[in-house]
Order: sequence, then structure tokens, then C-alpha cells
Amino acid sequence: MKVLIATLGIGKGTWGNIGRLMQEEWDKIVLVSNEWTKEKFSHEKDADWVLVNTRDGMESITEEIKKSLEDMENIHINLISGSGKEHMALLMALKDKGLEYKFCTLTKDGTKIS
Repeated sequence: MKVLIATLGIGKGTWGNIGRLMQEEWDKIVLVSNEWTKEKFSHEKDADWVLVNTRDGMESITEEIKKSLEDMENIHINLISGSGKEHMALLMALKDKGLEYKFCTLTKDGTKIS
């Protein structure tokens, strides 16, 4: 299963980047964001949303993300959008679950995996 997990913040300038990454072939797409962004962001591909409140503590946000990480492998993450708090919580959740991941970025030559 090839999975994309991306943070998606309120800064609409980064939404196009995430939208283009979502065009790739993924078995599952998970977007870590907030309720406002979920209401405003649209894409033709379905995604699972992990809704967090960045006013909550780091442990609470991390635990919310960890709930969504069951039965995943071949994980690719993108942190171009979102806040540092969301980024840290995602990385901590992946580490706590012992999951390996690759970074997935969009370049002028297409998607780069590292």
C-alpha cells in the first residue's frame, strides 16, 4: 500500500503543491489539518482527514495523528504546508509507532522521493 501523508495548513499558497502531489498514484491519502481547511480545500481524489487543533498540546495532537496510522506501510510524507507544530506532531507520531517513511516533494521535474 502506497500512502501519502501531508500536512495542510491555512496558507492557501501551498495547497496547489499538495493538490498536484495528490494526482500521483496513491492507495491512500491522509491530510493532517484543521476543520477550516477541510471545509475550504477541495480535490477530486478522496482523502482521509486527521483534524487537529493547533491550540491543543503537542501530546494531544500527536495522539490524534497516531490513531490514523494503523496498518500503513510505504509511507510518503510532505510537510510543505501546515505549521511547525503539525509537522512535529506528525513526525513524533510516526516515530512513536515505529513507522518508516520517505519524504515526497514536488519539483519542476515531477515528484521526488527521498
